[in-house]
This record gives sequence, structure tokens and C-alpha cells, in this order.
Amino acid sequence: MSGNLRRGSRQDGGILASLVSLLFLIILCATIYLARRPLLRLAGESWVVEDPLDHTDAILILSDDNFFADRATRASELFRQKWAPVVVASGRRLRPTAGIAELMEHDLIERGVPKDRIIRFAHDSDNTREEAQALSAMVAEHNWHSVIVVTSNYHTRRSRYIFQRIFPASVNVRVASARDGEYDPEHWWETRRSIKIFTHELGGMVVAIWELRGDARHESKSVVGRLPGEPSPAV
Repeated sequence: MSGNLRRGSRQDGGILASLVSLLFLIILCATIYLARRPLLRLAGESWVVEDPLDHTDAILILSDDNFFADRATRASELFRQKWAPVVVASGRRLRPTAGIAELMEHDLIERGVPKDRIIRFAHDSDNTREEAQALSAMVAEHNWHSVIVVTSNYHTRRSRYIFQRIFPASVNVRVASARDGEYDPEHWWETRRSIKIFTHELGGMVVAIWELRGDARHESKSVVGRLPGEPSPAV
């Protein structure tokens, strides 16, 4: 009789534990569901960084500005605010004599930057790491000691991570965020394009961390003269 009572108590205890676990799981799922928007917003905003600005030697606009020229718009604002005396239009070569740098120069002039204050910088970089390497060589050639890197909001965290490891420690790198018409960090999950941008940055950051693991602060290999078809890792 006592054995039956003990077995019954264990069964009741097991049922109670199962009910408590199920209730906890239901509460957890409900909490995640109710908090999904703040969590997604936090994830989207985590890619966007904005460094405190100071007067520097140059403003560097990264290649592949969007359709609305948001990077050029942000860079021209910084130039008019006198954060730097020159703006570097960094752009991939599309033809032997023309490329994105020329288009960015046009966008900057339209937004009030004098042509003689713009430096066109054409290169053959395939990714952010290669572009940072090419720009590092240029910065060394001009003997600049501080720069502001302007790029799209979603690209700022990865860019800062890469540039701070590619550029020598003697160069102070600050990152300025340009709003992007295709990426709203507060609602990025609502459009296919923004979801694609978010996942691309996630993958790119993983690759950047892997490729730049360790101390790479003094790497300055230029890719300006890289031969067509030469393999390069993607970042």
C-alpha cells in the first residue's frame, strides 16, 4: 500500500514538473513574441555606429554609394562644417578611364564641395578590406594622421572594425554614418532589401573577424595595381 502511495506521489510530482516547464515555455515564447520588435530594432541598430568627430586631414567616402548619393550627401555636410579640408572620392574602376570615383565627384560638386577640394581615388578593390588597404597606402603617401570614413549606416560597424585594423596605429580613424534610403534600422525586417542588407552585414562581419584576427594594424598592402582575375578573399 505504501509503495503505491510513493509511486502515486512521484507521478503527481512528475506531472506537476511537466506543467511548470510547459507554463515556463509558454511564458518565454509569449515574452519573445511581445518583445520581438524591440529585439529586432536593437539588432538593426547594432550595425550603426557614429564616432565623436574632430578636425581631421581628410574625409574618405567609401565606394559604391547608393542611388540617392547618401554617402556623398553626408560627406558634403561634414566638409561644409569644416571637419576636414579635402574629400576623397574612393571608387572602383569600371572602365580603364572611368569609374565610380568620377560619379562620386559629380555628386559632391552638386552638393557644394569645390572641385579643387575633391581627390578622386580609383582602385580595383572587391571588398571593404581591400579598399581599406588601398586607402591606407594613399593616406601614408599624403602623410595624413587623421581621417573621417563616411559610409552607409548599416556598413559603419564593419568598416570601423576593418579600418582600425588595416590602418597603422599612427592614423586616427573616425567613422561617420550616412543615412541609407534602403535600410531603416528601426524597421529593417519589414522589407526584403533591408533583410538582405542585414544578413549580408552579418556574414561580412564574421568573415572580417576571421580574416583580421590578431594584430593587423600595420598591414598596408595596396590593391590599386591588382591584376584582373587575381583571387582575393571577400569581406
